[in-house]
Amino acid sequence: MIRLTKVELRRLMARRLTVVGLLGLFTITVLLLVATYFEARPLSAVEQQQAQQQFEMAHKDWVDHAAENLKLCEADWAKQPDPKPKLEEMCTYPEPRLEDFGKPQAIFAEIMPDLLQGSSYFLAFAAFLIGASFVGAEFSSGAIGNWLTFEPRRLRVYGSKLLAAATGFVPIAAVVLAVILFGTFLIVDKLGDTASTTGKVWGDLSAIGGRAVLTTALAAALGSVVGLLLRHTAAAIGVVMAYLVLAEGVFAAFLEKAQPWLVKLNFDAFVRHDAQYYVTQCKTGADGSYTCDYVQKTLSFEHGAWYLAIFTVVVVLLGGWVFHRRDVN
Repeated sequence: MIRLTKVELRRLMARRLTVVGLLGLFTITVLLLVATYFEARPLSAVEQQQAQQQFEMAHKDWVDHAAENLKLCEADWAKQPDPKPKLEEMCTYPEPRLEDFGKPQAIFAEIMPDLLQGSSYFLAFAAFLIGASFVGAEFSSGAIGNWLTFEPRRLRVYGSKLLAAATGFVPIAAVVLAVILFGTFLIVDKLGDTASTTGKVWGDLSAIGGRAVLTTALAAALGSVVGLLLRHTAAAIGVVMAYLVLAEGVFAAFLEKAQPWLVKLNFDAFVRHDAQYYVTQCKTGADGSYTCDYVQKTLSFEHGAWYLAIFTVVVVLLGGWVFHRRDVN
């Protein structure tokens, strides 16, 4: 099995699409760091002066009209039907602050988790695409039949291909995420704030990166299975795009309570260690009014981990059963 996996790894890395995919990942990584640089770059002297002027105008307006605004708000509050919010909650106008005007300072501990999560998306997509092509191309060309004449034990062949696809992307994902992590730190250290980056923050970021590496490996293995089932790379990509548009887009928008059973939210819950989503809750008041509110809910890390694990096992077992039973020609 190990020898077969090594052979499949060499074949995977020698494929043209793999090389093109790695170049694409490198390009995206560079563009992401360039975008981070421009986002973290502070305002110019002219822009800072404009922000100062806007702050002074807003602060002067707040001082000059504080009493008038409070009086109008209290009158509106008195007219509202019960139950109504507390007066101090409805009629409190915070004083404008200079830091609220202009461009906020980039803080490494705040922007890095989102960058790692976004990176996990394009890593998983690239791994899925290359994994699907890795296996699907063998069926399209008929090479899988020739390979089985040398190694007729199909499940060993199947396992070696999945293992090669998964393990082949572990170092790739680790390097890409490490470059993004430390590249962003150097950029923000020069242009923003890294003082709040404690040991706990580094530990959390490392955990997010480790889980992103794992999801990349899973995506490569699942792409290989889908490529095997559909026997064509384009068909595998079409299925994924159809799922993203129909299930994650249309279906999730209409059936909000089904969100915990969709792939993306469980993916986010696993990578970020919990994920938030919103559902609409509507009610009819005593006066007959009908109001709706957005309620935030949390999908736990454990739910996401079990979901991805069970989903992966089911798909891999299905692919093994089909490959073992179905004619390859």
